[in-house]
Amino acid sequence: MFTGIIESLGKIKGITKEGSNIHFDVTSTLASALKIDQSLSHNGVCLTVVAVNANEYRVTAIDETLQKTNLGKLKEGDLVNLERCMAADGRFDGHIVQGHVDQTGELLSVDSVDGSWVLPFL
Repeated sequence: MFTGIIESLGKIKGITKEGSNIHFDVTSTLASALKIDQSLSHNGVCLTVVAVNANEYRVTAIDETLQKTNLGKLKEGDLVNLERCMAADGRFDGHIVQGHVDQTGELLSVDSVDGSWVLPFL
């Protein structure tokens, strides 16, 4: 579970395709605190850490994740928003979110209305 509050940024260092899946190698100041099999949100999408090495780690996005998110459009050098899963013994700033995506939608427009944004989706 996540709060939806961005904790840090990561930089895509490498992208490796394996069948219909993609491995992302990411550099981040969070890397040294990560462990294999830990959940980490990338642009709001929960991915599992599969390798850690100093200031870099690897996560894998499976085909289903790539179909339902925009992670497949990431390129080397792109920045990603990162959030570690929430600790059960701390303050839950933000919201409780899973980071698992059920479907995608099409943004129809972006409208400014009285200081707010209206984003209708199809």
